[in-house]
Amino acid sequence: MRKLPRISGRECVKALEKEGFYFKRQEGSHIILRRDNPFAQVVVPAHKELDRGTLRAIIRQAGLSIDEFVKLL
Repeated sequence: MRKLPRISGRECVKALEKEGFYFKRQEGSHIILRRDNPFAQVVVPAHKELDRGTLRAIIRQAGLSIDEFVKLL
């Protein structure tokens, strides 16, 4: 298992869009992304740098492994 990268919220959104997620809405600094098939919805804070625990939770909610996510970057 790879080490989690230090990325921004915007970089995370771009990577998830490659996996089929699309922009649903934004509330303040939180970007809500959705994927229809299979259904998944994740909230990504638009911060300069995401905490590792937050990034790990986003990856888990998206149904990806860390290795799969790193390949999308």
